[in-house]
Amino acid sequence: MPYEVITFGEAMIRLSPPNFRRLEQARSLDLQVGGAELNTAVALGRLGHSAAWVSRLTDNPLGRLIANHAREAGVGTEHVVWTTEDRVGVYFLEFGAAPRPSSVVYDRKGAAIAHIKPGMIDWAHVFAGVKWFHVTGITPALSASAAGVTREAMAAAKLAGVGTSMDLNYRAKLWTTEEAGRCMTELMHHCDVLITTEEDVEKVFGIRGNDHEEGAALVAKRFPLKAVAITLRENPLVWKNSWTAIAYQDGKILRTRTHEVEIVDRLGAGDSFAAGLIHGLLEDNLQLGLDFGVAASAIKHSIPGDFAWITRGEVEAMLKGSGLRISR
Repeated sequence: MPYEVITFGEAMIRLSPPNFRRLEQARSLDLQVGGAELNTAVALGRLGHSAAWVSRLTDNPLGRLIANHAREAGVGTEHVVWTTEDRVGVYFLEFGAAPRPSSVVYDRKGAAIAHIKPGMIDWAHVFAGVKWFHVTGITPALSASAAGVTREAMAAAKLAGVGTSMDLNYRAKLWTTEEAGRCMTELMHHCDVLITTEEDVEKVFGIRGNDHEEGAALVAKRFPLKAVAITLRENPLVWKNSWTAIAYQDGKILRTRTHEVEIVDRLGAGDSFAAGLIHGLLEDNLQLGLDFGVAASAIKHSIPGDFAWITRGEVEAMLKGSGLRISR
């Protein structure tokens, strides 16, 4: 049976000092695996969908560790391209507490995925029978060749009749706003649904509305998109946020509940939102996707690591207004 969803991008090994220590204080590091598109594939699997992740990994213990974690979480890895060259990327996460924010140090230069090239992946084979393809703006930012493969993949998905979504996910450490704007403007012509924030839309496309609703409408007007989803976060404290999203489709704004979240680990929350949104889009129900996306990602804030170890039942219970009494 073909997979319902394909995602494409980098995954790295994440190392974090325990107990809010700074990296300079570290004597041990907690190991996790994470990467935006892999995180989304994992969350989709947890919501009951079959998903596979496409990437390029070095065939060594670190590369196999990443693939093992993906399979453990129910994600297919048979389309991963293996190489004996290059390396696996690593990033170091330092958890903060007000007034010190959390911070990330990347060590990803020369990673195998950055050296992926057009023609390495048989996208027609990958997309056979698939319903949806998801990628983020991190992947084309890794290198010119990775950007070329992202264009190749999105064009192949459209040719195969596969729905496509892009999480803009601007990363200033990877490319400039000008570079991102040129590349992402081209990719928007192969994209059905854009997931983003107000800040990223302004940085990448130079689009700024009087509010987030107008901003979503302006993005949809500029590009041939079927829908735009914007996540909204208020950060009164490092470990307590308000979290919601809106969506724009056919001239209408869709809204959902705002959740107050106590943050255990916010990395991967936006990727979980993408998974919930795709869950609804697979049923051609954007409102369902918006509701599921915000609820699923709200729960993810409470879970250590990049992966959303959630269940569909938990999300549905949250949508029905389940409280904080102990589940017995």
